[in-house]
Amino acid sequence: MAKLELERIISKRGLLSRKEAAIAILEGQVIVNGQICKVPLAYFDHRSTIEIKGQKAVEQKKHYLVLNKPRGLIVSRSDEKNRATVYECLSEWSGPLVQAVGRLDQASEGLLLFTNDHVWANKLMDPKTHVTKTYHVQASPIPDEEVLKKLSAGIMLEGKKTLPASFQLIRSGEKNGWIEVQLTEGRNRQIRKMLESENIDVLRLIRVQLGIITLGDLQKSEWRELSAAEVKILTQ
Repeated sequence: MAKLELERIISKRGLLSRKEAAIAILEGQVIVNGQICKVPLAYFDHRSTIEIKGQKAVEQKKHYLVLNKPRGLIVSRSDEKNRATVYECLSEWSGPLVQAVGRLDQASEGLLLFTNDHVWANKLMDPKTHVTKTYHVQASPIPDEEVLKKLSAGIMLEGKKTLPASFQLIRSGEKNGWIEVQLTEGRNRQIRKMLESENIDVLRLIRVQLGIITLGDLQKSEWRELSAAEVKILTQ
């Protein structure tokens, strides 16, 4: 019989974030199997009957969204520095709480997925799934073919070699160029750090595709729900 922390059970049901669930529990607003519980990390059967503020906390229907993230937003539900977050783009979403799948840093743009299906999200982010992530990167100075081949083959980064990837110059100007990068792993700020190791600055970084999912006609700050076929294919 699988047991999980109470705050995690509530989060997995798509009702509150783990932080919000912990607060509600500490305030005595959560009843589990007929008893008030004030311990966020108390373990319960994941099928337990839970009420929050007098309402049954049943598991929500699974939803999957794709957002075209603008530059400058934090991938978080809230920020202690009061910076704008990606959830402002989802202000018209009327469904259950959804969490971002993976991250894009504040300066990065483009495709970002959201879901309340934690099992699906974990499978998608598992390196063993090998979902290809494609980025368009504006870089300066323009890397030569030798540098692109070196980065594609993999380099030592923070004590561990990066997996083989694809770095290809797709267009260039007088002072900078655009590189298409394809990765099957997702270390923190990986592309920026890899290019930085070759003394190349990233001017813009846009994720344009994840697996079969592309930005398509989505404008900045716009989102749409994935189709059932897209959801299934992504983690096959």
